[in-house]
Amino acid sequence: MFHNKENGFIITYILVFAVIFAILLTALLGFILSQMRISKYEVASEQALYIAEAGLNRYRWYLIHQSQGLLAGDELGCPLSDCSECEECEYEFDLPGVGVIGGYTLAVEEVRPCGITTAVTVTAEAWTNDFPNSKRKVKLRYIKPSVADYSYILNYNVWAGSDRVITGPYHSNGGIRMDGENNSLVSSEQSEWICTSSYGCSPCPSECNYISGRGCVCPGVFTTANGQEDLFVVNANHFDFEGITVNLNQIKGFTKDEDKGLYLPPSGKLGYHVMLNSRQLIVRKILALSRVWAYNEELGNFWEYSIISQESAPEYYAIDDCGLAFIEDNVWIEGGLAGKLTLVSADLINEEIETNVWLKGDIEYLNGLGTDGLVLVGQHNVLITPDSPNYMDLYGVFIAQNGHFGRNHYSPWQYPQYAKKEELAIYGSIVSNGRVGTQWTSGGSWVSGYGVRKNIYDSKLSIDPPPFLPCLTEEFGFREWHEVQ
Repeated sequence: MFHNKENGFIITYILVFAVIFAILLTALLGFILSQMRISKYEVASEQALYIAEAGLNRYRWYLIHQSQGLLAGDELGCPLSDCSECEECEYEFDLPGVGVIGGYTLAVEEVRPCGITTAVTVTAEAWTNDFPNSKRKVKLRYIKPSVADYSYILNYNVWAGSDRVITGPYHSNGGIRMDGENNSLVSSEQSEWICTSSYGCSPCPSECNYISGRGCVCPGVFTTANGQEDLFVVNANHFDFEGITVNLNQIKGFTKDEDKGLYLPPSGKLGYHVMLNSRQLIVRKILALSRVWAYNEELGNFWEYSIISQESAPEYYAIDDCGLAFIEDNVWIEGGLAGKLTLVSADLINEEIETNVWLKGDIEYLNGLGTDGLVLVGQHNVLITPDSPNYMDLYGVFIAQNGHFGRNHYSPWQYPQYAKKEELAIYGSIVSNGRVGTQWTSGGSWVSGYGVRKNIYDSKLSIDPPPFLPCLTEEFGFREWHEVQ
């Protein structure tokens, strides 16, 4: 009897352990299956991200190969020639050798000031057929690389002094002596150039070589002070200043013939004084100008008529959604801007005349960088007036198409109230065909212009540009990739 009872206990233990083992095995198998499902879900989620990327690439291919419009008709299987009628389309994703494994939708939003596409935002949301709920969404902005991608683009040799602080890429088709502090690439089209005494190369710096019959031969970019040489680039691509000219005729046509934006004809006087007032332009005709004795490398010594002494009553013009103004005369400008504006000063009536833009006072963004944006184009020069503020702030992209950006030399003995100013801060980009100069020295001492100069690159302006911002290429490139959670 005792033996049989012992056998019963053993059977009971076996059954209990069997049940426990079954429970553990079931839990383990459930855990393994759950992990396998999670793993498959994660794989599907990653596949969905790749499919979304494929959708963005599909649109980029279309954008590169189409000169007009956005998603259109048969090319992508959805009637998106008018995006307002079809904001989103769905496509299958076919993996070669496997078949259709999922799909994605594309939603396209374009920025079209004045009816011209300046930027395109594409949103792709994708999934796999096995896990249709494992969706991933990515957003990408396509824009054309523009002059706003640089703090400076120059078509002349340049010397950035040791007092300069430059933020953002810096390019010249000529040679560069970069003695200022730079935190980004400094590129020159030249492999070498002749540095003269006007660039401080007398005697020839140790970084260069004096060659009899040629002069002081320097690398395309070099420094004798604060420049970061690991960011110097020579033999860079050429920037075509002539390419900007085409846009001037186009802008005039938009404003004058198509009634988009504002067109002001020749004043019949000396030019216009334009005050930026949020989304309004307050415009006065200039009736009289005072003169000062000035100097620059282009003209030598000359009488400069640049100080407004008499002007007409103001007229008021609203800045429309196009954000475009073409003024067929010289312009003196100052004030505060809200939103986007491209303003051009050019005389396309008289071939022998080229207009100038005069920066009379501060030009500020009322909503700040990243929201507001100004492009100011002078057919010849963009110059700071002698009666400019002691502390001057300039926001925008300033383009001197055929002349130069700068401030002329005024004698500190003859014009002590005009010659020396304290600080100039530029938030944006300078594009100048000629040599840039906002400070003048004599014998190594500062005698005219601004004592302290700062350049702060506006990286956000190229992402959401004003209309007709000059492009470096007509091909759209991608910016601002991010996943939408």
